[in-house]
Amino acid sequence: MMRRVDSKRNLLFIVTIILMSIYLIWRLVFTLPYHQGTANMIFGILLYTAEAVTVFTTFELFYQKMRMNRYHLECPEVPAEYYPDVDVFIATHNEPADILYKTVNACTFMEYPDKNKVHIYLCDDGNREEIAKLAEEFQIGYLGLANNKHAKSGNLNHALSRTNSPLIATFDADMIPQRTFLMKTVPYFLLSRFKKEDGDWKLRAEGEIDKKFRMGIVQTPQSFYNPDLFQFNLYAEGNIPNEQDFFSKEVNIMRNSSNAVAYTGSNTVISREALEEIGGFPYNTITEDFETSIRIQKAGYITYATDEIQAAGLTTTTVKSMLKQRVRWARGVIQSLQNTKAIVTKKLSLPARITYLNSFLYWWSFFNRLIFILSPILFALFDFKIVNSGFWDVIVFWLPAYIFYSTSMRYLSGNIRNQRWSQVIDTIFMPYLIIPVILETLHIHQRKFKVTNKKRNQNESRFGYILYAIPHIILLILSAAAMIRFVNGKYGWALLYSSVIIFWIAYNMVALFYAIFFLCLEDQLTENRNVLWQMKK
Repeated sequence: MMRRVDSKRNLLFIVTIILMSIYLIWRLVFTLPYHQGTANMIFGILLYTAEAVTVFTTFELFYQKMRMNRYHLECPEVPAEYYPDVDVFIATHNEPADILYKTVNACTFMEYPDKNKVHIYLCDDGNREEIAKLAEEFQIGYLGLANNKHAKSGNLNHALSRTNSPLIATFDADMIPQRTFLMKTVPYFLLSRFKKEDGDWKLRAEGEIDKKFRMGIVQTPQSFYNPDLFQFNLYAEGNIPNEQDFFSKEVNIMRNSSNAVAYTGSNTVISREALEEIGGFPYNTITEDFETSIRIQKAGYITYATDEIQAAGLTTTTVKSMLKQRVRWARGVIQSLQNTKAIVTKKLSLPARITYLNSFLYWWSFFNRLIFILSPILFALFDFKIVNSGFWDVIVFWLPAYIFYSTSMRYLSGNIRNQRWSQVIDTIFMPYLIIPVILETLHIHQRKFKVTNKKRNQNESRFGYILYAIPHIILLILSAAAMIRFVNGKYGWALLYSSVIIFWIAYNMVALFYAIFFLCLEDQLTENRNVLWQMKK
């Protein structure tokens, strides 16, 4: 039954790829405004490029989704005596003791055949007395660092230098592991020594051990026990998934097929041998986790993402902290891709390099979103002709491709995120990511690591939140003006022939309404919902 579903899904992907490719060829050859003036041509090329990049990144995800089942690894059943020692690092900078208490407490309850082989450490680069007392209370190790040199990388590398277990589990300060975390991750590192025969796991003979199979990282999904801002502010915890689920539970798992899994900084087990081979956690990036995984892959190790949630933490609770977090991710990913030359290096496979090209292009999707919003405005309000096409040509070439593309996106995300919701989220982030992405692409770097604040600032004024929506309000006003001017005086067939432009203006206006509602009402909604959520707890 599952194979039949996969076959239908794959057929849908293939048909979508064919139709979208035909559409893009038609757009390139027949619709660019070659003879409509320089301004029209510039915007015409920008729109086509935005479409082509968006489609390419989706095609890469289709390809990975079609291949992912071939790269599924089964967690082996391993005799107790083969489980190695594990160092558990809980990295903290300025998080309060009450948050750390929950994480440390959960770590002490993690199951393992021999609990004496599990060594838990609070890695505190704030060198705080209260955190040292917390470690003493739980009778775990405390590794204090007097200064914040090299941020989280410096903290973890200091911990590496003071410990020696062959495996290292890393947790952020707020990430609470389940009891089964180690039992669901550590056995993967023993896959080269065990094989499954007739339903039973058996130790390989010395000559059967696969020396090339070297597990470097096992990453479990990021999960959160508080609603994210989109669920929280839109009263939709039961209707929409956490915004980060699509990457953590879908995209990162699909990357098993290209061995380009991203280490996300927590809920992870890493081989010490792999870390030592790459010289520890890297310094010259603000996303040391992402760059660590690339360097481990370049060293010839396997990085694997599982689909079973084994830990949960806190997600950001203010717009300001959320935007800062995304800017850091955007700049850090681009920094790390530049540092490692991941897109061009021959030390990675071609599928992995394409995956990392996709990672780079993803952060340009916010610029693409701006182009998609501006294009119908330029046409309807300012008489730009950036697409040279008749109505029936659009219906023949665009409409079937768009219908199949939208349907395929639902199959791609496993109902975690649909195309419409993705575009709403991209619209919200859009004004704040374009400039950082351009700067990082031009090697104008942000080097300072900023810890994401998970708490609300009670002093943040309501007017401050409205300021975040100003770009969206301007675009909405322009869209409304474009709609009024474009439909004015049109009736009957004239409205039908104008329906594609009307559709896109209305489509964009809905996303902009969502963005403004989300940003302007953030303060009041979050305050009210905070009280309700605390009562639920």
